[in-house]
Amino acid sequence: MAFFVSIPHSGEKVPATCTWLRGLEEKILMCDVDRFVDRLYEPHLQGVPLVKTEWHRYAVDLNRVPTDIDEQSVEGSHNRAGSHPRGYHWVLTTTEILLMPRPMSHLQHQELTQLIYEPFHAAIQGRYESFREHGEHEVYHLDLHSMPSQGTRQHRDPGEGRADVVVSDCQGKSAKPEFVDLVITSYVRAGFKVGCNWPYFGGRVSEQYGRPNQGQHCVQVELNRALYMDEVQKTLLPDKSAKTSQKLGRALQLIRQGLRDCE
Repeated sequence: MAFFVSIPHSGEKVPATCTWLRGLEEKILMCDVDRFVDRLYEPHLQGVPLVKTEWHRYAVDLNRVPTDIDEQSVEGSHNRAGSHPRGYHWVLTTTEILLMPRPMSHLQHQELTQLIYEPFHAAIQGRYESFREHGEHEVYHLDLHSMPSQGTRQHRDPGEGRADVVVSDCQGKSAKPEFVDLVITSYVRAGFKVGCNWPYFGGRVSEQYGRPNQGQHCVQVELNRALYMDEVQKTLLPDKSAKTSQKLGRALQLIRQGLRDCE
């Protein structure tokens, strides 16, 4: 069965050259990291290939592309200041805390791309190619994330409470409807309240790899952080996280079973 998952935002390692991120309070540094998502899902993958990174998303956001920069993040960028505050290199957190007091050089941008972006995306592309080489014509991919329980002023839904899970398919463009329906139904059957394409539509991962007409189906899944962590302290809540992880395992089991039934 051609099924794999990616987790682009759970890494916490800060590159040595990203000096502006050094010494930040943990609550700030972890503000927008999908902290613990890998720990919640990994026990239930059971042979499902996983692509993830150790690197922090503020250094390079793997759900963006290298051109998602502006004058505040990279010297010489042709994009106006403020056009990508939470782009490829994060300038501003979703709680409006300034991260980068000055833009990095274009050389540093290139070095970070080689260190972080290229290996991750080569691994994803390699996974698709490996399935193709083994005769799989349809490849199914979940890109796994987490989200704040309530939108901030920097989100599309400021002040709004969110569902337990938000499933996104680039508004119908990154996966065939049957796979999207299977993902939604599986999370619902596992006990989650599920939204679709709001406030998240899908990111650059699903945009790049979701090509239903070529047999590539990529769906983004956001998990509400209030289900497993203290959102202020950025710490795991043992009882809640254990229950949530168990439910995530059930959702994955149902997705895999649904895909097997379609073979």
